[in-house]
Amino acid sequence: MSLLDFPDVFIGSTDDGHTFIVINRRIRDADRLLTEAGFLTREHLGRTLYLLPPGTAQDAHERAGIAMYGLLAHTHDLVDLCWTTRWSPDSPVADPEMRFHFSAGTVAVTARTAAARSLLEQHGFTPVANGSSYRPPDGLDERGLLGAVTAAETHAYTHGLGVRVDLGIPTPADIPPAPRRPSAARPRTPTTPSTCRRTR
Repeated sequence: MSLLDFPDVFIGSTDDGHTFIVINRRIRDADRLLTEAGFLTREHLGRTLYLLPPGTAQDAHERAGIAMYGLLAHTHDLVDLCWTTRWSPDSPVADPEMRFHFSAGTVAVTARTAAARSLLEQHGFTPVANGSSYRPPDGLDERGLLGAVTAAETHAYTHGLGVRVDLGIPTPADIPPAPRRPSAARPRTPTTPSTCRRTR
């Protein structure tokens, strides 16, 4: 599985400025909510993508906000790591103070300010030699990395720090395929209990 597949809803950005939404479980009216907010639907490698083409941060912010408001009526298991929607009338888009970059199953982090460095260290990120780069806590799988980045990004937002999360996805065509689902024809072993876990 890729990091896009853990929450019910994942909102992200490609390197070329597309905003995308992936829905990982059936949500009533999701298609209508997203298309009415201006997202375009595209079938891609076994999944439905909802896309906004590159545009202004204000427009993407407003459209994604409408979509999120509607989706939150159905689930709170939503991860938003989208840099294309980061806009506020009180603070214009600026060079972020903290940047996360996912690649090859891990994440690299850079911090430009003392406040950003302090916040990262509070979340267990460890500085490396040059003092502005950080690595994540040891022993995390992709789900753990996603949780660590989401927690630090949300904390930074509450303190007014600019953050950009690069998912390592150049264009919508590079979004990973949907995970393979187990065959419905394969019987479940009766001695194996069924468990359901959700990422928050």
